[in-house]
Amino acid sequence: MQSPVNRFQRAAFFFAVYGGLAALSLWFAYELRFSGGEEMTKADQQMFAVYLHQQRLLALVWIVPLKVLLLGAFGQFDGVFYFFRLPDALKMGIALAATAALALIVPAFFVGVGPDHAASIPRGVTLVDFNLSLILFVGFRVSIRALRERFWSKAEGRAGVVERIAIVGAGQVGAQLAADLISRRGHGLEPVCFLDDDASKHRLNIHGVPVVGAPERMGELGEKYGVTEVILAMPVTSARRIREVSTLATDSGLRVLVVPSLAELAGGRVRASDLRPISVEDLLGREPAKLDDEAIDAMIAGRTILVTGGGGSIGTEICRQVAARSPARLILLDQCEVQLYQAEQELIAAGAGALITPIVADVRDEVRLRQLFATYKPSLVLHAAAHKHVPMMESQPAEALQNNVLGTAVVARLAAEYDVEKFVLISSDKAVNPTNVMGATKRLAELTVAALQAAPGNKTSFLAVRFGNVLGSSGSVIPIFRKQIAAGGPVTVTHPDVKRYFMTIPEAVGLVLQSATLGTGGDILVLEMGQPLKIVDVARQLIELSGLRPDIDIEIRITGLRPGEKLVEELQHEGEQYRPTEHPRVFRFIVDRPQRAPLSGLLARVQGLIALDRQACKLGIRELVPEYTPYLD
Repeated sequence: MQSPVNRFQRAAFFFAVYGGLAALSLWFAYELRFSGGEEMTKADQQMFAVYLHQQRLLALVWIVPLKVLLLGAFGQFDGVFYFFRLPDALKMGIALAATAALALIVPAFFVGVGPDHAASIPRGVTLVDFNLSLILFVGFRVSIRALRERFWSKAEGRAGVVERIAIVGAGQVGAQLAADLISRRGHGLEPVCFLDDDASKHRLNIHGVPVVGAPERMGELGEKYGVTEVILAMPVTSARRIREVSTLATDSGLRVLVVPSLAELAGGRVRASDLRPISVEDLLGREPAKLDDEAIDAMIAGRTILVTGGGGSIGTEICRQVAARSPARLILLDQCEVQLYQAEQELIAAGAGALITPIVADVRDEVRLRQLFATYKPSLVLHAAAHKHVPMMESQPAEALQNNVLGTAVVARLAAEYDVEKFVLISSDKAVNPTNVMGATKRLAELTVAALQAAPGNKTSFLAVRFGNVLGSSGSVIPIFRKQIAAGGPVTVTHPDVKRYFMTIPEAVGLVLQSATLGTGGDILVLEMGQPLKIVDVARQLIELSGLRPDIDIEIRITGLRPGEKLVEELQHEGEQYRPTEHPRVFRFIVDRPQRAPLSGLLARVQGLIALDRQACKLGIRELVPEYTPYLD
């Protein structure tokens, strides 16, 4: 906070500067209006002398302080002096216009107008003064900003190496980036040219930076302009073009960076100059999902929310997004103390420390969870706790059954017992016609919550949400590939034709919350995941994004499908049909199948499989999930 002395010094500085400019403007307004000429009559000369030598002095006494006070009232004393943009100029113009209006109105009502009234100001002088003031004030502030950007900021930039960059994309984001870098040269980045596919922009300038042509000219940038880096400021939907431009840059020996998305810029979380390396997420080409924020806020705000698996990659993102929507309390439950602590510290750093309650517990511990439900009485349960790593669960099916099925049953039964309004199971596309233990146990978890939905007297809405792989989640292929590339390779791919659906973690979680507002009891909802990507193509792109060449600098090695792995994941069971919901990226499955056995019988049979050996356990799972095709030793 500024001290009173500093505030006084700041006000005195602005008063002196603006007061001087205001006096100068008004003085010359009188000179221009009453400069006269040799052809004037003696009477006119006498009248002009009154205006110039008497009325002008009195006008200075009250107009200059009025102008400065109004400028202060419109925030002109609050900003940093050398930062000046269009909104500041508009406020300045309003303040000066208000001064001109008062200069005309006040004398007319109280003292009259004309040379006989010393306090009045002629209309012509007022008009000239307004225009001169606008030119002087805006011109002065713009000059200060220009001098700072041209000389002082350059001096700051000389402290380190200045990289000459090209910006690909001469649209709104690219223009904002250029403005940021020009005004903040301490970044060490100097924009020297734009590249854009729009030929109508070629040979034009944006903030003084020329648009030299299409991205195909990238090969000549180094020699002609001394460019060492390329920054992509292109629409998120241009995934194919982003890949092409990234390849052109890499082939030209230029480093590639990207700017944040328009959504991030509009939200004020980042600036256009907050650059980062290009990632696989940029190559998905998916528009950010538009969420019904009002419906999600109404579901969360002021309520107690329980997130199981709150320390995992999906669970942590659920907690981030829930915490941003003002719950009364957010309970993070996880059996891993380390992950839970990391999630807690991240939320505290984000300002949600007063909302959160971290709980170390196992979802299979019914006594511990009953105490939690009785104490906090959550309104919404988002169940993300699960064993999800396919190869590991393939060798330990009993563990997958205990956590994914029996653990889900414990949490879901307590939710029903304590009248939780809604229970959302985070399921997987691997639950569809499963070929691995993880997918089969997720399918059993879906059947568990469906059975609880049909239980007599149930008041809780149980629903499941299926989606595919999420980029960057724990154990997913992207972090593994990055580690393999950092180690010099090889990058291992199980099969050249294997494909997977991909989403970003924030997008998947946002749509899960959206699904929770759309689903009714017993629903299975699936998220629209676009087109599946070949894993080998993802590997090649990651290698290229690292500035290396696939199969030359980094080997891509085919290792063969792992036990339980499909070539392509499916989206629906035989007999299931999906229907659209109110959201274009969320679909509802309509199931027409015979009623399953009661939940108690299902769970008893699951409990009986846990003591069996791996082979017998998988065969037992197949009896419970007939569409499951197990991998047998």
